[in-house]
Amino acid sequence: MRRWRLVLGGGEADGTGWALAGRDAAMDAALGALYGGAGAADGGRRPAGAERSAGLGGSAPKVARWLGDIRTYFPSSVVQVMQRDAIERLGLSSLLLEPEMLEAVEPDVHLVGTLLSLNKALPDTTRETARAVVRTVVEQLEKKLATRTRATLTGALDRSARISRPRHRDIDWDRTIRANLKNYLPEYRTVVPERLIGYGRAAQSVKKEVILCIDQSGSMAASVVYASVFGAVLASMRSIATRLVVFDTAVVDLTDQLDDPVDVLFGTQLGGGTDINRALAYCQSRITRPADTVVVLISDLYEGGIRNEMLKRVAAMQAAGVQFVTLLALSDEGAPAYDHEHAAALAALGAPAFACTPDLFPDVMAAAIEKRPLPVPVA
Repeated sequence: MRRWRLVLGGGEADGTGWALAGRDAAMDAALGALYGGAGAADGGRRPAGAERSAGLGGSAPKVARWLGDIRTYFPSSVVQVMQRDAIERLGLSSLLLEPEMLEAVEPDVHLVGTLLSLNKALPDTTRETARAVVRTVVEQLEKKLATRTRATLTGALDRSARISRPRHRDIDWDRTIRANLKNYLPEYRTVVPERLIGYGRAAQSVKKEVILCIDQSGSMAASVVYASVFGAVLASMRSIATRLVVFDTAVVDLTDQLDDPVDVLFGTQLGGGTDINRALAYCQSRITRPADTVVVLISDLYEGGIRNEMLKRVAAMQAAGVQFVTLLALSDEGAPAYDHEHAAALAALGAPAFACTPDLFPDVMAAAIEKRPLPVPVA
């Protein structure tokens, strides 16, 4: 009954008859300020008999206190959802321009996206605080994603450079056994390995080139954050030459900032139109070894440029040997809105477009490096 009371919000309509006190009453007030129906929009006025106090108004101190309250009463994952809802439902983005507000929020990917969308409006007094918030999130993501990404891609790079006279520690036993099954000796129940197959040592020089081409339209905020972090991780691997390009109707190459993904993120400008064809033209002009290049387009494919030229460009890159990957999103947000016609056209060219989670991204890149079929999630 207590849980139902907190969910339903009190007043005559909830039907529970359950009274809240102490911590529960304070928790209910924090929920009511955000989810209090009409009261949330009118600064706290609710029908007679309603128990919740509602509304955050436009007062930064009031919002800051509310942010402190929800961090006291709810776990971090719930706090992040409530913050996102407050920004979207109550229009609190402008309050994030104040340092006191930023210091009170729980940093997460969606907050970073909001800050990046406000990037040009950030006053000098807030900019350093905003960078600190963004850096906190970036460091958390790097810690979570870097080790597995490096391990997965190092293995893929080694397997893509197989050699026929490997050292013992470099032997690929699965492929060696399959290649020598004809040499099976039944009496000894063993295979005589006439030919050894092994992994090359790819770390000594650049073996692959990766170009991340990222749509920075407003709907791609979370994808921009994750792609920037992955770009920095890839750039830290000596065997991969990484280029990071962001675009809307203009194209910006941020490769020289890849040593610090925070600089990359603040070099983006979320919002604006989309010209995928222009971005791909730039990427195509930077390809020097097509057979050893992977181009990853991260976009919802709402093209504002020349559609047929975009498709011709993708086909030309593939014909030259480029591995082309299209990600409709790189985030944990689920199925995105995207241009289905363009996605179908790319799939017809052999470049299926699909949403990718950060956990799946290393496997997608490994498959592209090894020129295997991509692990496309089942819809």
